[in-house]
Amino acid sequence: MAVDHGKMKLGKKSAVHDPRTLQLAKYLRAAGVAAPPPSEDWASKVKSWPMMANDKIGDCTCAAAGHMIEQWTTYAKDPAVPSTPKIVAAYSAITGYNPKTGANDNGAAEINVLNFWRKTGIAGHKIAGFVAVEPGNHTHVMDAVAIFGNCYIGLALPVSAQQQAVWSVPPGGAVGPGAPGSWGGHAVPVVGYDARGLTVVTWGALKRMTWQFWGAYCDEAYAVLSQDWIDKVNKKAPNQFDFAALQKDLAAL
Repeated sequence: MAVDHGKMKLGKKSAVHDPRTLQLAKYLRAAGVAAPPPSEDWASKVKSWPMMANDKIGDCTCAAAGHMIEQWTTYAKDPAVPSTPKIVAAYSAITGYNPKTGANDNGAAEINVLNFWRKTGIAGHKIAGFVAVEPGNHTHVMDAVAIFGNCYIGLALPVSAQQQAVWSVPPGGAVGPGAPGSWGGHAVPVVGYDARGLTVVTWGALKRMTWQFWGAYCDEAYAVLSQDWIDKVNKKAPNQFDFAALQKDLAAL
């Protein structure tokens, strides 16, 4: 039986596209990266996914960042799980949300969260940078997950998704209760994929979505470069990509 997520909190504001944001397509062309594998799984080693208050407040943009930190550090063999108070503190700093009164719980724009994460840090963790992924490009989201460990995405969720065990476009299409954004905006990280769909983290659990759902409802996506993805012993990511080389390539764009 499908879990009713209708009472869960969303919190991603409409996508804001900064023309200065680097594009993954340009990086991949410059770096000569090989085609992504047909499937990837960077989730199975993570023991649990905390809710990070996203059942009570609209901090999904920051909860998604917390889950990415947890995932990266787990695979880099130095697990760190950001605490709920630290995730809420980041949400407060970005949006003005008041944890004591509940005022200003209005969600956040992903680009603002990414910039805060890079400049200030979330739960003591900073990212080195981020690049935009074409929302409709399946290969590029696969590239992002295969290379960087995950993909930070935004969804314009339809009401129909509230009752679905697997997020998919309803039989009537993306109209009525299936219309994009009819439920609201939500931020999640993609942590795996295969020919049938993608795996994301949301509301303290893994969730599957079809590629058709991705195509209909994803309105922004980012590949995020983090030192947390790098094993401190061999200085490489779990997929053996060299962090220093990636930084150099990004700086050259």
